[in-house]
Amino acid sequence: MTSILFALPEITVALAAMALLLIGAFRGDKAGGLVTSAAVVSLLAAAALVALGRESGVALYGMFAVDDYRRFVKVMLLIAAAGSLVLAPVFFGGQKSGLKPEYPVLVMLATLGMMLMISAHDWIALYVALELQNLGLYVLTAFQREEKRSSEAGLKYFMLSAFSSAIMLFGLSLLYGFAGGTGFDVMAHTLAQGQAMPIGLVVGLVFVMAGFALKVSAAPFHMWTPDVYEGAPLPVTAFLAAAPKIAALALLAVVLGVPLIAAASVWQPVLMALAVASMALGSFAGLLQKNIKRLMAYSAIANVGTMLVGLAALDPVAGGMSVEGLQGVLIYLAVYFVATLGVFGVVAGLRQGEALVESVDDLAGLSQAHPWLSLVLAAMLFSLAGVPPLAGFFGKYFVLLAAVKAGLWPLALIGVLASVVAAGYYLRIVKIMYFDKGSGSVLTSPRSYAHNCGLALATLFVVLFVLWPSPVIEGAHQAVERLLVP
Repeated sequence: MTSILFALPEITVALAAMALLLIGAFRGDKAGGLVTSAAVVSLLAAAALVALGRESGVALYGMFAVDDYRRFVKVMLLIAAAGSLVLAPVFFGGQKSGLKPEYPVLVMLATLGMMLMISAHDWIALYVALELQNLGLYVLTAFQREEKRSSEAGLKYFMLSAFSSAIMLFGLSLLYGFAGGTGFDVMAHTLAQGQAMPIGLVVGLVFVMAGFALKVSAAPFHMWTPDVYEGAPLPVTAFLAAAPKIAALALLAVVLGVPLIAAASVWQPVLMALAVASMALGSFAGLLQKNIKRLMAYSAIANVGTMLVGLAALDPVAGGMSVEGLQGVLIYLAVYFVATLGVFGVVAGLRQGEALVESVDDLAGLSQAHPWLSLVLAAMLFSLAGVPPLAGFFGKYFVLLAAVKAGLWPLALIGVLASVVAAGYYLRIVKIMYFDKGSGSVLTSPRSYAHNCGLALATLFVVLFVLWPSPVIEGAHQAVERLLVP
């Protein structure tokens, strides 16, 4: 019974997805709006169940773990998934195919896989949950079958994601061969013996990290990200930019900070190299982008690089992962996903004539046509750039401060310089909105009440975070302490 209570939010999401799938099957395409609204309510209800949970421990034969860290991350994940679903009626309402009821069901099933990933306490559970997430994302990316770009994006995502899964599975098999078991506790106990690590373990660890790097879009394993972001339907791009990043980075922190912490001498240099490559590539390549979704793809790569800096920071005294570093990563994730969804939320409701707004230049004159939307978009972009006192500044501050405390000041300096470079493409969008004259009329499609409320809440969070940051900062600190401190 305790095991069932531990997994109650996951069971809620699974049962809701099955029920909504039946409703969609019986009522047909006309049930798209109803199923989407019910899916948003179900995800928020699951988030409430997670937040109200107080028990911690390991259940389901050692495969499923629950603690404050995982609860904190799951709440972010479920809010991000619900927020991305709010964009669906606005976007698909202007498409010929309309909003189909299977779309929110696929989002829920992918989210269920991410929740199970976060709670994984065993290599087998981790891999099965990862594949459950991937199956939903494959279909979502190619959801607009009549669009060539969407089908191409789905194929690219399927091929490269399957490749990364194979790489990770091979690495996990080597780790299993070294530890003699699939549980995280078994791996941690084996590494704690202090024996010299065989070359097979080192190779396995590198393969696992390469698989994670592909999942989180870290350079040089980022190759799928710009094309998939551009080709996927905009609500799917918003979902990809927010939810999987939360789940994969949170899981990577658990894997490195708990079962593999004794192998930090192996994975820390790899993580530092990934961080530098991601920050450099994401910052400079983003300056050349004209398409909004491709620009946000390189923004994601640069931001992931900064978050990897926090994971690379080790406590110089205890020798484990830095509490301040992982706390900074959680704060960064919280402010990043809100700002990212805010950007896509504005773009989802814009049309230029009958065409979708896809180019950065299409935003010219937005401040005159729609001052409120331009203000929201500017706030989100300034937050992503890390401009104080907006929320994004605090994410970068805590991560880079932790790196300095851990003695990684060159990495922190690179992070600061990369943020300055990346600010160039965020400021270019603001400049186009406010100072360039539009060549045509930029129109908004009818926006729902939920969409307007979502934009308002995101803006308030980003702008007013400085006045009341304690729920996120203290919540993240408590969550990380419970994970890293025995």
